Amino acid sequence: MDHVDCIVAGAGVIGLAIARGMARRGMDTLILEAENAIGTGTSSRNSEVIHAGIYYPAGSLKARFCLAGREKLYRYCEERAVPHARCGKLIVATDAEQEPVLASIRASASACGAGDLTPLTAVEARRLEPRLRCTAALLSPATGIIDSHALMLALLGDAEEHGAALSLNTRIVAGRIEGGQVEGSSIVLDTIDGTSGERFEIATTRFVNAAGLDATALAGSLDGLDPQFVPRLRYAKGNYFSVAGRAPFSRLVYPVPEPGGLGVHLTLDLDGVARFGPDVEWTDQLDYRVDPARGERFYNEIRKYWPDLADGSLQPAYSGIRPKLSGPGEANADFVIQDAAVHGVQGLVNLFGIESPGLTSSLAIADHVVQRLAPKAS
Repeated sequence: MDHVDCIVAGAGVIGLAIARGMARRGMDTLILEAENAIGTGTSSRNSEVIHAGIYYPAGSLKARFCLAGREKLYRYCEERAVPHARCGKLIVATDAEQEPVLASIRASASACGAGDLTPLTAVEARRLEPRLRCTAALLSPATGIIDSHALMLALLGDAEEHGAALSLNTRIVAGRIEGGQVEGSSIVLDTIDGTSGERFEIATTRFVNAAGLDATALAGSLDGLDPQFVPRLRYAKGNYFSVAGRAPFSRLVYPVPEPGGLGVHLTLDLDGVARFGPDVEWTDQLDYRVDPARGERFYNEIRKYWPDLADGSLQPAYSGIRPKLSGPGEANADFVIQDAAVHGVQGLVNLFGIESPGLTSSLAIADHVVQRLAPKAS
């Protein structure tokens, strides 16, 4: 039976960042990806925003990893020439009743260490973005945008330079934990090569479940992991619409948050093209089709802060599905990163509910996992 030091399940931005970290520690690392390319799921179906860490409760993993990851990500982008821009963001209240929410966001951001928010009056906000409508705003200069595909290619390149290998079209069918200890035992994975149809087993002493939308199903297939440590996953679909022509904004524009998400916001790609979304559509299926009829609600929401949006200018763009650990009407759940201290299985790390701000947090999450599995540099 083949054996490697570390297997990472999932070649999204989190899995690739972890694989890079493990390989840099001298671990013989194999990345298993069920699809035929890297980053086909949540990692490639988001707003590509580098978040400032202002929405998350103090002490939460989301706040901690977003703040640390933001600066790591900016440095990494500079070092590896990953396309990005620190463009800034305006969080806007569109009526007086929303203004206390801005104050609450600012207080929460300060409590978790993301205190670089500047309150603006409506006049001050319009000096920055003349076509904006609001009654007050917060300016977040640390927010940015990134080419997520270029980032993932850079992470994969780094991992491979340090000896990691990627196996695409390789699905983990099941696994078993033999002994529950690293020394003298293994986590054995039963896999299928989707290209050849060949079924084979591979063993490892370190296994990272970074399978995103499939993480709970994968964890549930591990014989020897107590089912109590496998949470229920919810799918929150976010639809995006693009606008014909160029929107007259140079910064991202976010309304105050809504239940389940951050509202229908305006983001920009690195070419300055505007996208709007995501909304929140709870679903039980991985269906990425965008219903054009949902655009009607987008018009109403966008015109609250951009009243000049013309009829017929929105068109369906794409959608993403977030792996959430909370459902409709429930408080947003934190990231869950389980290691042996939680489930008792040495060498196993499960990552559940890694949604926004997962992209921003990727390098910080990787450092955290690597420290658990390979604390000493080779």
